[in-house]
Amino acid sequence: MNRNDTEVEAKFYLGDPDGLRRRLEALGAVLAHPRVHEVNLRFDLPDGSLTRERRVLRLRRDSRAVLTFKGPTQPGAEVAVRQEIESEVADFDACRRLLEALGYQVSVMYEKFRTTYRLEEMEIVLDELPYGAFCEIEAADGDSIHRLAGQLGLDWAARITMSYLALFDQLKRARGWAIRDLSFDNLRGLTFSPEDLGSRRAD
Repeated sequence: MNRNDTEVEAKFYLGDPDGLRRRLEALGAVLAHPRVHEVNLRFDLPDGSLTRERRVLRLRRDSRAVLTFKGPTQPGAEVAVRQEIESEVADFDACRRLLEALGYQVSVMYEKFRTTYRLEEMEIVLDELPYGAFCEIEAADGDSIHRLAGQLGLDWAARITMSYLALFDQLKRARGWAIRDLSFDNLRGLTFSPEDLGSRRAD
């Protein structure tokens, strides 16, 4: 969901995603997109300047292909607020080749399964990543996110404003890993707690 090229969101680590799904549906949330596998390629310049400047250039493939730019997160906000510009592209592979021809290179690949709900003007996604389950709430403002989190029984103090890759970086540092990609194959058979991610369960 995107309003005036601005993303406003918060995420929460889930211990019982099915329970949250039931609470969402009880509130009247509508399934907007069934569970789908996502592959995300994050691009950077060879000097790593996009990452240093906390800017994101991402190509995503699920049921469609989408190119996204994200600016740095605004400091001091209760939720993650950042510029976001998205455009659907016709050909995932051709878009990747175009970016590489311009000098960008894939810095990391990450994947997840995502189920998307809508409630009023808000978008709620249930994400399954190799290191755990999460809920993301996007809305026009932080107050709306705070209110819905309370209705869903989510602990507001446990909200996460970091990206999934920032959480992965924390996990890699804690475990001493040198792996690049956040894939199900790379983390298969391993178990994780929210504390491993510097977080805690919100439900």
